[in-house]
Amino acid sequence: MIHPRLGKPSPLGATFDGWGTNFALFSEAATSVELCLFNEPHDAIASHQIAIRQHTDHVWHVYLPGIKPGQLYGYRVFGPYDPLRGHRCNPHKLLLDPYARAIIGNLKYDSSLFGFVPNHPEGDLSFSTEDSAGSMPKCLVTDNTFDWGHDKPLRIPWHQTVLYEAHVKGLTIQHPEVPPELRGTYAGLAHPSVIKHLWSMGVTALELLPIHHYFDEPALIERHLVNYWGYNTIGFFAPMSRYAQHGNGRYGEQVNEFKHMVRELHKAGIEVILDVVYNHTAESNQFGPTLSFRGIDNLSYYRLQKDARNKYLDYSGCGNTPNLMHPRTMQLVMDSLRYWLTEMHVDGFRFDLAPALARGETGGNRLTAFFDIILQDPVISQAKLIAEPWDLGVDGYQVGGFPHLWAEWNGKYRDCVRRFWRGDPGQVPELALRLTGSSDLYEAHGKRPYASVNFVTCHDGLTLHDLVSFNQKHNEANGENNRDGNDHNNSWNCGVEGLLAPPEVQQLREKMKRNFLVTLMLSQGVPMLASGDEMSHTRQGNNNAYCQDNAISWIDWNMSGSGKAMYQFLKELNQFYHEHPIFRRQHFFQDCPIRQAKAGLVWYRWDGVPLNDEDWRNPWTKCFGMLMESEFYNEWDDKGQLLHDVSMLLIFNAVENDMPFHLPDLGESREWELVIDTRFANLLNPCPRHALRSLYSMEARSMAVFRAVAKVSHD
Repeated sequence: MIHPRLGKPSPLGATFDGWGTNFALFSEAATSVELCLFNEPHDAIASHQIAIRQHTDHVWHVYLPGIKPGQLYGYRVFGPYDPLRGHRCNPHKLLLDPYARAIIGNLKYDSSLFGFVPNHPEGDLSFSTEDSAGSMPKCLVTDNTFDWGHDKPLRIPWHQTVLYEAHVKGLTIQHPEVPPELRGTYAGLAHPSVIKHLWSMGVTALELLPIHHYFDEPALIERHLVNYWGYNTIGFFAPMSRYAQHGNGRYGEQVNEFKHMVRELHKAGIEVILDVVYNHTAESNQFGPTLSFRGIDNLSYYRLQKDARNKYLDYSGCGNTPNLMHPRTMQLVMDSLRYWLTEMHVDGFRFDLAPALARGETGGNRLTAFFDIILQDPVISQAKLIAEPWDLGVDGYQVGGFPHLWAEWNGKYRDCVRRFWRGDPGQVPELALRLTGSSDLYEAHGKRPYASVNFVTCHDGLTLHDLVSFNQKHNEANGENNRDGNDHNNSWNCGVEGLLAPPEVQQLREKMKRNFLVTLMLSQGVPMLASGDEMSHTRQGNNNAYCQDNAISWIDWNMSGSGKAMYQFLKELNQFYHEHPIFRRQHFFQDCPIRQAKAGLVWYRWDGVPLNDEDWRNPWTKCFGMLMESEFYNEWDDKGQLLHDVSMLLIFNAVENDMPFHLPDLGESREWELVIDTRFANLLNPCPRHALRSLYSMEARSMAVFRAVAKVSHD
């Protein structure tokens, strides 16, 4: 027998205090709320139905003595059903708690999930009386008893950060050293062999594709596919059970397994950053299912069209947009962020389609309230915050438009670097900006070079190997007749379309991949690697593998041939990067980077003469040198000590022919030492030296790096 008590309106969600559980649910639209308790995840009948009679400031709350972690629950919300006025309450639909810490059971897509009768003559206005409880997963009461030991935030400075974007399952599902029962799980990601791999490449932060609980879309299920990437969130506090060894266990093992993963990565000095999706939910548009927010309080949780409140504003292309102008919806997002930082110990977030979070009444971008709230928050403001700075709305491309504290995925960097190495004319002026931290985007806002998260590839688009193997996307496996995905990839197949190619083409492709990696790692800003690129992973030309939970997306750890060589090259490159702070400047160069700078930055033509205005304007300038003089470096470490480094010369040759390059004169006491030449599959050790003002033959489509060293006497 359960004897309900009044409970408290805060905190929201289900909170166990050692004796019982307090349940609190916000709904301004509700006229009454019913808490349903279940014995099994797919039970259609509740073991108990408790009418919640107390509500404070639109929060419905009740305390149930004796209800412990492991209890399954859901809600039914009674209230108006009037889609034309934005109301969609339907007590026949079992609803997930927006603050649920764990969700177990699988969603069974059928007609019962919809608040209206599908295909009814009245369309989305018809009221459905079909009960959905048997088709819905259930929320789970959890506790907070995990032993974190001495774990604490690593707080690795931005300028010392190397990001590695990965998928929990895709990275580990085929790893031969991970026990089979752990592959594809949070525990697998915490396995010593995986951590050793990350550490060997100098990775300091693991950026995970969405792990908030999400559902597969009906259209994918019909094609026997799944939402592999996870950009379809329903539970902003619950780790995805699909990635847990015992994800549907009755005590929320996925929560502690996730915490274990974070703790083990922290021990290795690796931060955890979550890709979070607050720009839409799994309930889709007006024809989508009623799973949680829609049935709890549609008007408060979603942005609706003013002249047709039965329809949703959609800035993500996924059907809806959460209403962050409502204080309770904003609170949900902020509470979620704080929860992952304080209870789950993550180190930061990458915000998917971030501009959608800040759109005002008119739909235009204001980029203020959401970001102002984060700026003043004593917890969230201390985390690493990364924006994907575009959405599908008007003026949705906001690269360079985010405020203080925020780093951004720099899509302009990606596109320019790809175009340059493809051989497109007229790229050098912009490339100079991108190599030096994109001051044109960030300096005017008082930001630093590390506001730019530089990347050439990521989960969305072609892999590095495919970037040099395909001119066209090949997304036939997605079942959309190759219509999905971006048609503008700035890729080059090196003369032959597809993975099979003559040896000379394969050699060129390997060199092009090394060009991309050296450019990425030695640009000012924060480098981000995409998982699998270090092993020449291919998705067979698929640039939108969001639904491919199979070998197309899974990383193949059987490194041999080019994969093994690429991994070794990247390891050596990262070691070189970490040894030289000149590539991790905390301030922009004092002069515009497309001038002959007075602050240790000089750009050279192939003949050893500094670039002039005509050279910058010449679209066929494709071979140039970038000299960074160490005496103008003037950077300090975290302890206030002046950092010392040597001068560096980076030579870029995107010309189709070999080019003789005149090395700049360093004076009587120094000479150049060759460190990297991408014609070779490894860094040069020991490095051959070259006499002052000597010619160095740059192979076609290659890159070289020289460092200045003390001249060796030949007497």
